[in-house]
Amino acid sequence: MPSTDIDVLIVGAGAAGMMAAIEAGRRGRRVRIIDHARAPGEKIRISGGGRCNFTNLGCGPHAFLGENPRFATSALKRFTQHDFIKRVDQAGIAWHEKTLGQLFCDDSARLIIRMLTDQMREAGAVLSLGTSVDRLSRDAEGFQISLSDRSQLRCSSLILATGGKSIPKMGATGWAYDTARALGLRVTDTRPALVPLTFEAGLLERLKPLAGVSVEAVVSHGRTKFAEGLLFTHRGLSGPSVLQISSYWREGEAIAVAMAPGVDVFTQLKAMKAGSGRQASHTALGQIVPKRLAEVLVEQEDAVGNLADLSDRALRRLDQAVNGWSVKPVGSEGYRTAEVTLGGVATDQLDQQTMAAKHVPGLYVIGEAVDITGWLGGYNFQWAWSSGWAAGQVA
Repeated sequence: MPSTDIDVLIVGAGAAGMMAAIEAGRRGRRVRIIDHARAPGEKIRISGGGRCNFTNLGCGPHAFLGENPRFATSALKRFTQHDFIKRVDQAGIAWHEKTLGQLFCDDSARLIIRMLTDQMREAGAVLSLGTSVDRLSRDAEGFQISLSDRSQLRCSSLILATGGKSIPKMGATGWAYDTARALGLRVTDTRPALVPLTFEAGLLERLKPLAGVSVEAVVSHGRTKFAEGLLFTHRGLSGPSVLQISSYWREGEAIAVAMAPGVDVFTQLKAMKAGSGRQASHTALGQIVPKRLAEVLVEQEDAVGNLADLSDRALRRLDQAVNGWSVKPVGSEGYRTAEVTLGGVATDQLDQQTMAAKHVPGLYVIGEAVDITGWLGGYNFQWAWSSGWAAGQVA
């Protein structure tokens, strides 16, 4: 079968890939974008509870991880959160700020997908779904590619935009990493990130009554800390603060948890003891933390009884249990529930302004496939928009 010549092939019709297709198409490039899924932007569709946390007002390199997080600076400055907000406004999509600078659609995340697919169509980019790469080779003139629909393509620019390994049930694979390696690029170690953490069986049994209990907490690992919600699960811990710290935590390490941050638990309990010593300890502690949590902590610290019967040492143990809990998770829930993949194509292999591979002319890597991972809260989408935009200007 004869080959069809195009300028740009983008593999992956997610946030980064669609943005790159729009920008390359607007420059008059002949663009084809493919995805093995049956619909584009599946991660966009499910994000933010179906409302898409599409960016963050505080986006900047401080909110990213990787071998060299500052690699993200150029793209983030050239296509900012405000640039994407302008596009959302122009498309007539209503949005709101939820918390900590996180922006969500008022209505459905599908509106963001429709905006992107409409703009791709207007830019002349051809979208092929249910289509994947069977074979790929490269010579001095560019790339020769055989697709699963039996078509043959020749292109001068190839953009890897298939993301990472997170949420495999949606079709996520390590294809971008494997392809980058095959073309000579270094790939850093990858692991699940923004993921719930799990406990060993003994601890789970002791904490079993707490499944479903949530608190506003400060969760720390070394000097890194996040003050957001924490949720006890039947496997361990989840909630925004735990998902955030999971990107920094490693097996064998402990995390520190404060479940009533800013509250001097000892002083409050001692005051209650002086004022109403006949009050049960779990009832008193239940005025500071959720009732079920108070009951478990009181039993765990051997502080059952009336406040009047408890020594200062017992009250201090309760204070420590609430705001000085050090716990060592045994693992995470893995790629099955991870929102993103930490690691990826090494940034020293890429040009920070264009996302082009330094030693493979015509190759670009964008979005989650790159060793740039953002915090929870719209940062990873902004990296997708920014890196896709940067590649689309030159591919």
